[in-house]
Amino acid sequence: MDFLIYFILLALLAEIVGTVGGFGSSMLFIPIASYFLDFHVVLGITALYHVSSNLSKIYFFREGFDKKIILSMGITSVFSVLIGAYLSQFISGTHLEAILSVFLISLSALLLTVRSLTIRPNTTNSVLGGLVSGFIAGIIGTGGAIRGMVLSSYNLKPTVFIATSAIIDFGIDLSRSIVYAGNGFIHKEHLYLIPILIVVSIVGTYIGKQIVNLLTEKQFKTIVLVLILMTGIFTILKNKALFMSIFI
Repeated sequence: MDFLIYFILLALLAEIVGTVGGFGSSMLFIPIASYFLDFHVVLGITALYHVSSNLSKIYFFREGFDKKIILSMGITSVFSVLIGAYLSQFISGTHLEAILSVFLISLSALLLTVRSLTIRPNTTNSVLGGLVSGFIAGIIGTGGAIRGMVLSSYNLKPTVFIATSAIIDFGIDLSRSIVYAGNGFIHKEHLYLIPILIVVSIVGTYIGKQIVNLLTEKQFKTIVLVLILMTGIFTILKNKALFMSIFI
């Protein structure tokens, strides 16, 4: 029972933070959930959870989204996520956690040291961003940071940013859920968590939207970058022993 209470509270926190940051809950949810469950199982549950999470965001932020970005980034994301999800079965959960940690901390360090880093808001970068974020989402469970960096370059209104990201993410998660199920990552004994996480996603998205409504565009963009940095630090601290065993 204690496990379930902690799991729900932490999942709710991840959903609120993911909504406010605009990149989805998986960046925080995956490191948290991997404390309780096998990493491959976490990938399967996260994909199913995110389908509901993104539907909640699409509903609550339905007043705006960018069709051009959805097409240029979304189609390539779905294509590359299938490849990443398929390859994930050939990599151990331990090494996937290590890859996730390296990815997050490297991105965080880049954002910290090159504060003026920008990405040109054009179709080519949207396509490339979709390919990279989709592949990373498939193989380690979260590609929202890359997608968030690309979308932030467009200086979209927070509601448009979140709705556009959610629609793209919905296609990614629906696609990888099918592949993860085929990989055997979704187990019957964990399916009871899905309806719980559906409720969590709705409540967390609603709370997140109330916070977003209080922010300016500049504050929102800053929060996106800070949350990516914090998640990177959190993950590297969690995997300190893992890094020592693999790289030392």
